[in-house]
Amino acid sequence: MRGFSDVYGSTSVDVEEVLRNTPLFSQLQKKDIKRLAAALTERSYPAGAVVIEQGMPGVGLFVMGAGRATASVNGKAIRTFEAGDHFGEVALIDKGARTAEIKADTDVDCFVLPAWHFRAIVTEHPDVAWALLRSLVQRVVRDAEVPDQL
Repeated sequence: MRGFSDVYGSTSVDVEEVLRNTPLFSQLQKKDIKRLAAALTERSYPAGAVVIEQGMPGVGLFVMGAGRATASVNGKAIRTFEAGDHFGEVALIDKGARTAEIKADTDVDCFVLPAWHFRAIVTEHPDVAWALLRSLVQRVVRDAEVPDQL
């Protein structure tokens, strides 16, 4: 697996900085950011790779560290994700299948939070739960307004 420095040369993405700049986790205290960062696994995907396959079980929450990816439902593009964005929470919350495919538009580096850590973070930190709820509602509203083409 390629790391951030392998993809982007000497530039490196600091997982704690990414978390601080991710609206979902921005209210966490420094000690909680450090604890969360330690629970994340780094994953890299080349442009064109499928990051999440629609219909498959959810095993983690993804936080974009670098790059751009597109979410599609049944082949229809519905949104793009960039650094600081997150995805994958729906399947973790409802314990169902992934509702969308996420495909890397560029080389993508993500940090993945396993399901068991995700639940603990949301349970222990009401600010994260509230931010997650707001994010989900915003996506529902945006998805209802998505034109036929992105």
